[in-house]
Amino acid sequence: MNKIGFKLILAVGITTVISIGVYSFFMVRSISGGLEGEVERHANQLSETVKYGTRYDMLFNQRDRIHELVRNMAAQPSINRIRVLNKSGEVVYSSREEDIGQMVDKQAEACYACHAADKPLERLSIEDRTRIYRVHADSTRFLGIINPIYNEPSCWEASCHEHDQGQTVLGVLDVVMSLEDVDQRIRQSEIEMLIFAVVAIVVLSFIVAVFVERWVDWPVRDLLSATEEVASGNLSHTIPAKRSDELGLLARSFNHMTAKLSEARLQLFQSDKMASLGRLAAGVAHEINNPLTGVLTYSSFLLKRTQDRPEIQEDLKVIVRETLRSREIVKSLLDFARQSVPKKTEADIHEILDRAQAVVENQLSLNKVRVVRQLDSSLPRITVDSNQMQQVFINLLVNAADAIGRNGGTITVQTSLLCLSPYGMLNIRKAQCPKRHNLIDNEFKIDGRAAVKLRMVSNEEEGFLYLDPLYGSHHHRQTVAADGEPLQLSCPQCHTSLMDPEKKCPVCSAPVFRFDIPGKGQFENCSRKGCEWQRWAAVDEEGHKDYVEIRVQDSGCGIPKEDLPRIFEPFFSSKGQKGTGLGLSVIWGIIDNHNGSITVQSEGGKGTTFTIRLPVKE
Repeated sequence: MNKIGFKLILAVGITTVISIGVYSFFMVRSISGGLEGEVERHANQLSETVKYGTRYDMLFNQRDRIHELVRNMAAQPSINRIRVLNKSGEVVYSSREEDIGQMVDKQAEACYACHAADKPLERLSIEDRTRIYRVHADSTRFLGIINPIYNEPSCWEASCHEHDQGQTVLGVLDVVMSLEDVDQRIRQSEIEMLIFAVVAIVVLSFIVAVFVERWVDWPVRDLLSATEEVASGNLSHTIPAKRSDELGLLARSFNHMTAKLSEARLQLFQSDKMASLGRLAAGVAHEINNPLTGVLTYSSFLLKRTQDRPEIQEDLKVIVRETLRSREIVKSLLDFARQSVPKKTEADIHEILDRAQAVVENQLSLNKVRVVRQLDSSLPRITVDSNQMQQVFINLLVNAADAIGRNGGTITVQTSLLCLSPYGMLNIRKAQCPKRHNLIDNEFKIDGRAAVKLRMVSNEEEGFLYLDPLYGSHHHRQTVAADGEPLQLSCPQCHTSLMDPEKKCPVCSAPVFRFDIPGKGQFENCSRKGCEWQRWAAVDEEGHKDYVEIRVQDSGCGIPKEDLPRIFEPFFSSKGQKGTGLGLSVIWGIIDNHNGSITVQSEGGKGTTFTIRLPVKE
């Protein structure tokens, strides 16, 4: 009784009963009125026939012929009675012999319509001359119609001089017809309409029940079953979504929701795993550093005591070197695992550089590395996490010293203030399709940044376009070759088109695609491969912003060209066994959390330059 399908069928059934009931009522009423109207017209025609059929006999006062005609006409099955009344209300002629000579009540029957007023009416409409009545409550209905007999010149000019010229109405012809056949036909119509109504209600209810079962009950049961599956933990369960109506949309939304829940669960699992890794790293650092310190202390002590035994010293040097390397690996792993949201305050970037240089001063001196400072004294204070930025500069200085080696060299540190356009500086961190599906792919990165993943169609081949998230950069990647024709781009999850049908590229006139960036308006891009037109109106309207640029340039060995795209990846190192591959990954994460950018320029044998740009204000 509480099922939605039953409620829908009940509602439709009640509506059908009311509708067919009202329809049947008016239909029977219309049929009844039509039949009564036909009888009324027939009675009127019959009365006219009798009146004009007896006209000649009345002029010559041939009573027998008039009686005969009245009786013959009244012999028809549908005619109950025919009477002719004079102006005084006396029955002159009648199909029933017993009625002749009787006086009728002028306030009843056929006389009432004419004699209701003080003066008899001379002209009446056919509706006013008609009456329907019953002899008693259980009798058949009768329809009576009166037809006035008007005075004519031939009447007052006749030899009998029965009527004078001033008299208008000489009498009336009263015809009464039985409505038994009409009532029987009406009752038959009522029965037929009742049967029709019952059959229509049953058939419509059955049809509605079938469609409700297929269109409502089954999808609702599937949805209920799916929610129970999800509640039990099965997030991989899906609902068939072949329909295009609201329930089909609900099924697709449910599948999308479960997919998102599954992704969120995986992300939560990954976050827990990373948190566990952080705790493990902290525990490892605490538990292993002490034994490593002991190994390092005793191996250094033995190294001093065995100066006269070179064969042992070589082994001890290996132990000392590898112990120091193990400590650095543990420290780097701990730094990588402990990356956190920066606690930003206003700070002087030069003071941070001074502290970082002081920490590595001894190491720089041992490697004969000279630091050249070219600092802009007019720099404003910027909003950063001082401790994290100090870690960035320490890592860069240590990397520069390692690249220079023990033969000595220079590290040049430069600072300057720049006013830059967001074009080429701002990174797309969030992107959504019109249905709010996430377009950022954290698994596919371009220059260390998570790409914007779009579904593309080119020459009827489907693939994916990975859009470079740096505004103004065009290092896009795609899985399907394009021949220069405009691409058709859509959301990878719901396939909603991202094309703007009303806009063309101002450079090449190709179609433009766009997607939403929460809180930052819309991002527009040309769909033709090779065209570099882009527009991010919300950030363009904000205008240029001030950035502090820090350049750290060394005169070391440089980085091979083939290694440059990977240097910010975790655990990638060009130092071989000497590096952990985590230092630059930590630097990248810190700079990215500060909404800044870091780039590298290097050439083998000619040194490396790292350029950091940080916004003065968030």
